[in-house]
Formats: sequence, structure tokens, C-alpha cells
Amino acid sequence: MKLNDHILLWNHVFIQVMDVRHKKMDKGEEMRNYRLPVSAFLYTVRGSARVWLDGSVHRVDRFHVLHGGKGMCLSVMTEDVLEYYIILYKATLALPGRKEIAQLLEKGNPFQNQYAFAPHYPLPLYDKVKLLEQEWHKGSGLGKLHVKALFHHFVFELLHQLDRQGIQPLKPDLVAQAVTYICEHFSRSITLESIAEELECSSGHLSRLFKSKMHTSPIHYLGQIRANRPAELLMQTDATLQEITERVGYPDAHSLSRSFKKYKGLSPVRFKKERQQHIQAQDQDMPQTKLKYALQRTAFTRYTDIDYQYRYHAEGDLFMHGRGKITAMMIMLCLSLMLGACSAPTNTNGSSQTKANHTATSSNSDGQAAVQAQTRTVKTLKGDVEVPANPKRVASDQYMGHLLKLGIIPVGVRSFMLNEAWIDQSGYPKEKLAGIKDLGDFPMDLEELTVLQPDLIIGSIEKNIDSYQKVGTTVFLPYWEGESTAGPLDKFRRISEIFGKQKEAEQWIAEYEKKVAEARTKIDGIIKDGETVSIVQVANKSIYVLAAKGGNYGSPTIYQMLQLPPTKKALNMKEGFENISLEVLPEYMGDHIFVYGSEDEGANQILHSELWKGLPAVKKGQVYMYGSFSDKGDEFVMEDHYSLELQLDTIVNLLLAHKK
Repeated sequence: MKLNDHILLWNHVFIQVMDVRHKKMDKGEEMRNYRLPVSAFLYTVRGSARVWLDGSVHRVDRFHVLHGGKGMCLSVMTEDVLEYYIILYKATLALPGRKEIAQLLEKGNPFQNQYAFAPHYPLPLYDKVKLLEQEWHKGSGLGKLHVKALFHHFVFELLHQLDRQGIQPLKPDLVAQAVTYICEHFSRSITLESIAEELECSSGHLSRLFKSKMHTSPIHYLGQIRANRPAELLMQTDATLQEITERVGYPDAHSLSRSFKKYKGLSPVRFKKERQQHIQAQDQDMPQTKLKYALQRTAFTRYTDIDYQYRYHAEGDLFMHGRGKITAMMIMLCLSLMLGACSAPTNTNGSSQTKANHTATSSNSDGQAAVQAQTRTVKTLKGDVEVPANPKRVASDQYMGHLLKLGIIPVGVRSFMLNEAWIDQSGYPKEKLAGIKDLGDFPMDLEELTVLQPDLIIGSIEKNIDSYQKVGTTVFLPYWEGESTAGPLDKFRRISEIFGKQKEAEQWIAEYEKKVAEARTKIDGIIKDGETVSIVQVANKSIYVLAAKGGNYGSPTIYQMLQLPPTKKALNMKEGFENISLEVLPEYMGDHIFVYGSEDEGANQILHSELWKGLPAVKKGQVYMYGSFSDKGDEFVMEDHYSLELQLDTIVNLLLAHKK
């Protein structure tokens, strides 16, 4: 930032000196990870030390000035007796402020900048900071006024020397600071606004920076961190779900279960059960502990200072038959390449390079050229990806039902996919699923994935994509987007575009929409003109009201397909749902209420309450119970074609039964 801009901002803020301290540290003494509560100047007057500010290390001795902003992490390791002053201050933009001043502050906040330098003229600064500390401890009203004046003199002298010496302050890495803050405080109640306030920036600015660097929002990242910790506790302890809930910052067990299912793809109970079964199966196959392996699974690892993800590392020797699989696979691959090279025709053009969307040309018996695309480019949220035009070996951690509807039987999927509720109810031939490899939970087992040699991998959780890409071509297709989901038909279209099967997708969509139109005719008149519909999910003594758009558990079928009229509250929800208290329930309820999970744990306390019984829809008997959030799941958990058709039948039958 230019000095004039720096000075301009100092002239337009209200400065409050929070504390002034004079400290001494003995040789070899350390101060670790002191999180600056506000902006601060540190001025050393004697001794030497190494000082860290958010990971940037500075070698300081007598007469050094350091500055750091709120939220930065300060550590000191002395090499000699260290004497220093520290001034803690808070800068607030005076209101009402000019628009250009606010923009300048957001562009380069000098009160958050980091710098360290040895001033050429240290004694004028020393005189001011020494007097500043003396006046601070007098505590009188006049003394406090003098403190503010002395502080401005100190800043003036410092900026003057900073400019003369050509020192360029470093802007703080707001994203790294936000990540650190989230990882340290995820068990507390955190909002985007509270993070931005802690880092002294606007929430919009922080959100834009975070999404640009992390490819996700701060709150979505918070949800990922909050899901990792329960996963670790589930596997490493016998803590109950309620105990884990209290530890990781969720208001109740149901909120934890819902969020966990969103980020991990299955409920905590099922996650622990399937994970234990997977570990037991591995123990039977590999009694010796595995050697560290480049593509070994990376779930549940302790956090690192890069991505703060949890990982579990197993040590030891790789069992012989596991190594044999990899060796055999590599031998076969080499033989295939050698045979292909020997049988390949000579390239008379002297070029063997292929390009994206390239074609292979061969002549048929009539001498005509048959051209067939070998690859195609797919647009994803992580950029364009070149994929095989006709992939034969697809692995996916989500969307199995969608793939099967397109005629694609995957070679491997996540465990939960093989036990989806629609499989038994739809009559899909189980023998067609028999050859699909169980690849465990999120993330899929990378070693097993490697053995399968997939030519295309579909991942639905962003943090797993880099790992999958080490194995093969990977397309990122999120199932959840923030707190909402894309419409089920949009999901199908996105899947079909990856495989160039848009025609098949539109054909099924047309057939489904015809069934939906017939269903609307059947239930016509049950919901009268002017009446509205609400969808609530009750479990673990909690109430969730589903939104008109972006919700799950049957809300797309009820609101979007059958076009049942939502309440204003449901229409105005920014995300896919709202967690509400029993006291405000009447404000959210329409003339007809669909209740998901009425038989789940904790639902009775709500459904038997006097407030619930007093709702007009309940008194009129216009309540429709369906589905279960329990470990077994049902057809409302997923949104593939088989599930959607079952959902449609279930909801229509509920309404028709009421009509009779």
C-alpha cells in the first residue's frame, strides 16, 4: 500500500489503545502461539530472539519493530535476555465513512499488515514508547488522553521511517487465518460474520477470497471439519453420539447426524458399523500391518498445517498377496504395452502425439474412413477434464442408481451404494450388482481402487478429488452444494453429460414427467385452492423444516414434481432446510403437513406435545407420516430414478388414502 493511502486510513479511523506492556524474557525462554486479540506493535530494546508471526520468522535484536494484525499467531524464542514493549490497539472506521475509504480499507487494511524492520533512527521511537507505557499505568483520564496522543506520535514517526527505508508490509493470508480459526474453534457457534469480525474484514471479501483459493465456502469447510472430528471419535473411542455431539459443537444429536450424513454420505451409526466391518475384513485378508503405501487410504488422519484433514497411518510390512496383486497388475500392463507397440503400424508422418478430443481413423472394406471420438472434454467445478468417450470401468462414490439407469454398471462404488433402500423395492436384478466391488466409505479405498484400474472416477466430495486423481481420470460432481442439493433431474442431466448420454437422460425424464402429470391428476382436489403444504423432519427431539428448493428427503417430489404449494417460510429459506424450536413451529406450518421420520428416536416427544396437537392441520387430520431417518434408511435418502419413482408412489398413495 502507498504511504499516502496508509496515512489516509490512519486519519479516518478511531484508535483505541487496549494495552501497553513492558516485558522481559530470560535467555532460552519461549512464548508459543499467542493469538493477537487486536492489532499490535512489538518494539524490542535489548537482547535477541527469533519471532514468528503467522509462520513468518524474523531474527530480531535491539531496536526492532514488528507489527501484526488481529488473529495472527505470535511466538518468541529468545537467544539472549529479551526486553520489549508491546502496544495492543484497535482501529475502527469512523461512521459514516466515505465509500472510497471503506473500499481502500478492504483492499489493503494496514492494521492487519505484517512487517518487521530495524529503524535507522530507533531512539525517537524508544522515547515515545517508553513514555507511552508510563502514562498508560497512571490510569488517570488525562493520562489516557496523553496515551492516545503519544500513540499517534509513535505511529507518525514509525510511518516516516518505514517510508524512508522502503519497507513493504506483507498482506495477511486471510484464507489461511480463516482456516486456522475454523480448525481451532469448530466446536463453538461460528458464522461467516463472526469469522470476518475476528479477522477484521468484510464477510463478502472473506467469502470471495476463500472460495477462490479453497473452492468452497467458509461455512461448508467448517461443516467438513466438524464431520471429520466425529468420524475420528467414532472409530477411536466408545463415546456415545450425544457425548460426541457435546464435544464438537452441534446443538443436538440429530443436527450432528444430518450434517455427518451430508459430508460423509451415511449416518454416524452406519459409518461406524461399516468401517468396523471393513477393518475386520482387512484383518482377515492381511494379518500383518501394512507398509506405508503411496496410494493407501487417507481417512481419519491427524490434521496437518496444510489442509487440517485427519489421517490414519498404519505401519509395517505389506502382506505378500497384496504386493503380488500390484506386481501382477504392473506385469500385465507392461506386456500389453509391448504387444501393442509391436503390432502398431509405422507412423509415416513422424508424429505420435494425440490431442484432446482426438480421433482414430481406420478404413473399412469399402475404403471409407470410420472416425470415432476417443476422448471428450467435460466441464466441472474444478475446471475442464478430458475423459474417455466411452469409459468401460467406472468407479463412483455416489450416483450408482443414476449410472445403472444409463446402462453403466460401475466396477466399484462406496459401501452405502450397495445397500441403498431402492434396490430391494425396485426389483433391480441383484445378479447385475454382484460384480461391483465394495470400496468402503468416504474416501473410497485407494488401494482397491488402483487394483480395479478404472478409466473414470466420479467423486462427490471435493477434498477427496486430489486423492482419486492419483489413481485415474476423475470428475468432481458434488451431491450437496452448500446446505442445499441440486434438483434431482438436474443431477441426472449432469451425470448424463459426463457420458454423452443426454438423449437417454431426456427420454427417461420425459417418461417420468408423464408419470408425474398423471399423479397430479390423481391427487387433484386433495389440497384445496389457497391451502399450503409444509414438510418437517422430526428426530432426536429436533425439528427441521424443509425448503421449497434445495431440500432433500422427499421435498423435491412434493414441492417440485407434484407442485404442492409451499408456505412463504419454505419459499424464503436460503438453504435446503431450517432447524427450528418447537415454540415457533406454528409460524412454519401450512394447512397440510408431511412428517418425515415420525417413528425415529425422539420424534414422539414432539408429536405428542400440546403445541403439536394444537396445530390446525393436526386437528383436521391433514398430516401425512412417511419415511425414516434411521440407520436402515429408505427410498427418500437418495434421489436417483429408482428412488424418485418409489417416492412418487409413496406420496401419492398417502394422499389418496387421505382422500378415501
